[in-house]
Amino acid sequence: MIKIGILGNIGSGKSFVAKSFGHPVFDADYEVSKLYSKDKKVFKKLQKILPNHFNEFPIEKNKVTQAILANNSNLKKIVKIVHLEIRKKMNIFLKKNKKKRIVVLDIPLLLENKINNKTYVLIFVQSKKSEVIKRLKKRKNFNQNLLKKFKIIQLPLDYKKRKSQFVIKNDFKKKSVKKYVKHILDNI
Repeated sequence: MIKIGILGNIGSGKSFVAKSFGHPVFDADYEVSKLYSKDKKVFKKLQKILPNHFNEFPIEKNKVTQAILANNSNLKKIVKIVHLEIRKKMNIFLKKNKKKRIVVLDIPLLLENKINNKTYVLIFVQSKKSEVIKRLKKRKNFNQNLLKKFKIIQLPLDYKKRKSQFVIKNDFKKKSVKKYVKHILDNI
């Protein structure tokens, strides 16, 4: 099985690129939102370490945002709990898809949380900063301060790009992304 890891900046179009491969995609952001809405065990762990922020289940996204913005150490505490569960979900996904030739892993902190290994095909999604900011501002929960907190825990983009075997220059047009994807699939 070939495991493709998608890397890039927040808002660079990683999820769009991941889906463009036409193979099973593990979407960590989707799995995190499911944890917040359905997993009482995660809620109890978060409630234990941050009782002032997590007191109602299901966890609302704005409560997570408030917790992160309240204290610089809160994001790392949350990530530690959530990513342990995401890793378990990813392993289930990989077992379920073990007969597939290719799977795509759309995990924002793939390198930071040392989820990948040397066998992964890493693809860096590169987008114009101005386009990324324009797209992020369209998101209903966009928060500039939250974005800055996430950037602090992420590895530098140039490092991620250097670690990648392929780069997709995302202009947010289906046709050009499909061309990059075809090239990559032909070469792996």
